[in-house]
Amino acid sequence: MFSKLYSIGLFGLNAFTVNVECDLTQGLPSFDIVGLPGAAVKESKDRVRSALKNSGFEYPVSRITINLAPADIRKEGPIYDLPVLISLLKASRQLDADLADAIFIGELSLDGVIRPAKGILSMALHAAECGFKQFYIPYDNAAEASIVKGIEIYAVKTVSELLSHLKGETVLVPIKEGDFPLSQNPKYLDFADVKGQETAKRALEIAAAGGHNLLMIGPPGSGKSMLAKRLPSILPEMSFEEAIETTKIYSIAGLLPVGIPLIFERPFRSPHHTISSAGLSGGGAIPRPGELSLAHNGVLFLDELPEFSKQTIEALRQPLEDGKITISRASGTVSYPCSVSFVAAMNPCPCGFFGDASHTCRCSRKSVQNYLGHISGPLLDRLDMHIEVPAIKYEELSQHSGGESSESIRKRVTAARKIQIDRFLGSGCTCNANMSAELKDKYCLLSDQAEKFIHSAFDSLSLSARAYDRIIKVARTIADLAGSEIIELIHVSEAVRYRSLDRKYWQ
Repeated sequence: MFSKLYSIGLFGLNAFTVNVECDLTQGLPSFDIVGLPGAAVKESKDRVRSALKNSGFEYPVSRITINLAPADIRKEGPIYDLPVLISLLKASRQLDADLADAIFIGELSLDGVIRPAKGILSMALHAAECGFKQFYIPYDNAAEASIVKGIEIYAVKTVSELLSHLKGETVLVPIKEGDFPLSQNPKYLDFADVKGQETAKRALEIAAAGGHNLLMIGPPGSGKSMLAKRLPSILPEMSFEEAIETTKIYSIAGLLPVGIPLIFERPFRSPHHTISSAGLSGGGAIPRPGELSLAHNGVLFLDELPEFSKQTIEALRQPLEDGKITISRASGTVSYPCSVSFVAAMNPCPCGFFGDASHTCRCSRKSVQNYLGHISGPLLDRLDMHIEVPAIKYEELSQHSGGESSESIRKRVTAARKIQIDRFLGSGCTCNANMSAELKDKYCLLSDQAEKFIHSAFDSLSLSARAYDRIIKVARTIADLAGSEIIELIHVSEAVRYRSLDRKYWQ
């Protein structure tokens, strides 16, 4: 006796259809799963056996062979428990239903309860694209699947409930889009809470407007972390497409809260400096997203940058350039998006007070050089802006009135981003930081005075070609904030100031 139905597997962000075939033959009782199954898939036979019996069905005493095709792609996770159970019931003639256009996903508990699975959003989108009509998923995954159109999605709690529906005894109602309303009012920390540090606030506004990376250097307690945590509050609101991308990543990582259809709050990820290179970039036998991808469309903040291992820091170089990270393993190659606003903070020396007028630095020159040496020149060159965050004065700290609110800053940032979106329409570029050389030459037009100034700065500061490129892009963003088509001297001079700290500390 033979049966066949369908499930879905994941490899990175990409989903693929899995044929679940079951064959029952005479012989000594056995239960074999083939088709390159992982350890969790092999264990499903025990979960399926118990779930069948505890749901009131008979476990067939025969030679059972389950094949998960295609057999050349490794299947991971317990998500195939439910389709294996359904195929077993069909092959043993305990279920008679047409399931040719249905997809099944779910992990089983021993009493027949269907547990949630990771990556349901990617699976639902794939099922709809392939033309399947029905998709049966765990009840706790209902919210994230509710946004997918073109397919009937049923959220089920138990095996008994599902089989009652398939037999026509009771009718489950498919999920509707309005069952889980989209909340687009994320709560962020406000810049109004930050007193003083006007130069740093200005730099963060420019970084948000153009998608630029930023390094903050200053003594302990100067407010570097406080400023970085408020950067998401001035970034433009997430579009629907960005929300889907971010939600897919969090769904695959198993970090999507129950009942949340889409993530509209820009992520803020701040991993500890003990994180490994794989933890930051992603890894595993089938690579999972790391902190870099979890910050996609949001902010990745690395506090105490020199405390991170050199290997971990250097792993950032290519992803910051490309906006994606490619992880190669024996099982295949996976690419995850990582278009992030990268912000790093550090002290100028181990004790934190090198160059501080109000405190004495206790570090030797060699220890300062070794500390700063953790940050390589190539990585420093990829950071568009370097700013100093000095210790705040008592007069600023004691002020009762707050600073400018995030809402008013965001309006200027959004207006500048709108200019960039209209400018780069159809080119695939969304912000100034991602401009190609062709776009830069076309849209970064400098006045005569600005041209002379950047020429002088290039020679006097011994800038690299990449540093020059970054300065021009930052100047373009400053001009956009000012509503200027031409990059003037005032815009270039401000952009150059954000590239001078590497000369102060690293030379």
